[in-house]
Amino acid sequence: MKNRGQTITLIASLGAVALMAGLVAASVPLYNLFCRATGYGGTTQIADHAGTATGRTITVRFDASLAKDMKWRFQPEQRQITTHLGEPTLAIFSATNLSDKAVVGTATFNVTPAKAGVYFNKIQCFCFTEQRLEPGQTVDMPVSFFVDPALADDDTTSEVTTITLSYTFFDISQRQGRS
Repeated sequence: MKNRGQTITLIASLGAVALMAGLVAASVPLYNLFCRATGYGGTTQIADHAGTATGRTITVRFDASLAKDMKWRFQPEQRQITTHLGEPTLAIFSATNLSDKAVVGTATFNVTPAKAGVYFNKIQCFCFTEQRLEPGQTVDMPVSFFVDPALADDDTTSEVTTITLSYTFFDISQRQGRS
């Protein structure tokens, strides 16, 4: 009888460990899905086309940074753009590989203030794909976006006149066995 109790305890413990491992593995994708759906933490939305432009303008500032191990120069071509809510807008970022080998990078992004993230819609962005730059190569990377006019109707964001779109590039060459 004692053996049966130990077996049940062992099976229950292994089941609990497997459940916790599954939750850990699923936590990042579930969190990303939650952020994309709600705009939580300044996560932007993805759109396939812009809405209807309004008369209200908004200033979008651009910020670019690199992870410590990233040997690129990365910067926006313009520091800010003033656009109308709903108007399709294009911003260009420039990246140069300063190393002597090919580097594959990926960008993370966010919007501040975070409460405006749900209204910031990217139509096309370099952050959706990995970027491979050969030694010394320079590329222009466009971001096509619009800010949803509903931003002006939301009581919690109606005072927002400036949004900052920030990107950070990370070197993923070594992690994926690339060079």
